[in-house]
Amino acid sequence: MTAVEVTRAIVEHARAAGFHRVGVAPVDAPTRYRAYRTWLAAGRAGAMAYLSAPHQLEARRDVRSLAAGARAVIVVALAYAKRGGDDGAGDGAARGFVARYARGADYHTVLFRKLTELADALAAQLGRAVAARPCVDSAPVLERDFAEAAGLGFVAKNTMLIAPGLGSYIVLGELLVDVDAAPTPALAASAPRCGDCRACLDACPTGAFVDAYVLDARRCISYLTIEHRGVIDRALRPAMGAMVFGCDVCQQVCPFNAAAPDRNEPAPELAPIAGDRGAPDLIRLLGMGANQLRKLVDGTAMRRANRNQLLRNACVALGNLGDGAAIPALAGALSDRSALVRGHAAWALGRFAAPAARAAVDAALAAETDPYVRSELIAAASERGR
Repeated sequence: MTAVEVTRAIVEHARAAGFHRVGVAPVDAPTRYRAYRTWLAAGRAGAMAYLSAPHQLEARRDVRSLAAGARAVIVVALAYAKRGGDDGAGDGAARGFVARYARGADYHTVLFRKLTELADALAAQLGRAVAARPCVDSAPVLERDFAEAAGLGFVAKNTMLIAPGLGSYIVLGELLVDVDAAPTPALAASAPRCGDCRACLDACPTGAFVDAYVLDARRCISYLTIEHRGVIDRALRPAMGAMVFGCDVCQQVCPFNAAAPDRNEPAPELAPIAGDRGAPDLIRLLGMGANQLRKLVDGTAMRRANRNQLLRNACVALGNLGDGAAIPALAGALSDRSALVRGHAAWALGRFAAPAARAAVDAALAAETDPYVRSELIAAASERGR
């Protein structure tokens, strides 16, 4: 088979596997490696020190360090649902927000399986073994560079990939193969881009965008609720709203997402799981035991956040929602085994002027010995619902 015929076969098999977009990029496609190093040097990766590990840097510079014989990079996109998974929203309960991509099955598992099936189909087509390395976003690959080079879309000002006709509610995957395949063309230079639009930059609640195309993870709600394992900056907490896992604000305001037709059916594997996973009852969440929490996140991308992070996030969300019904649950969280949870519960109670909130903070302050939690309790006592 010629390289062009191989690419046609790849596209055919990828579409049969249910991918919404597919393309082929050269192995040397990344163009933003230098910008990536600059971003790291500026400290904008926050606590994600693993991004600076030597093997991570080398793989992002040249994917052949992940698969020595790689000759082409197959790039795929899978759309997830823009709606659903928020049963119970509007019922008056204090509910949080979970990013849409995390409301169904874990996309890492789904993509890896589909990419493996694609590699097997390609090998059968070629009649030989194919050395292939499936990659999802946990792999050190500058995947948006490859996606752009393969013609799947363009990188927007919010740093996400927009696939025309689908928008940015997509997840990406790559398959490194030792096969000669003809690259698919990138989008024409005349294709619509962001232009003068600043909707995503201006809508970010925490001001995480330093400029167009530059995100400071340390201020990003997705980073704060998922990757960041420690204390959330007090100055950022009020802007986080009811987010408990991820954030979709910069996608919600994007005109390309508004224009994407609803006829594009999302991948069934990524369909929201029935129930209120997208809008969890925060008071109930704060009272969940270990087994209940495991059941909540099992099989989803929410596994990325541990128990203390989820409860920390729930405390911040409840403090921002200001529902007095949450005071008993937050008061109970002042006795949690985790200092991280106790500290954020104290902050949340400090947002309430109710006597019950003040009494809970005062009682905890009399017994608390952890220096960090005491600092939160003292701050909460001085705020008194302001």
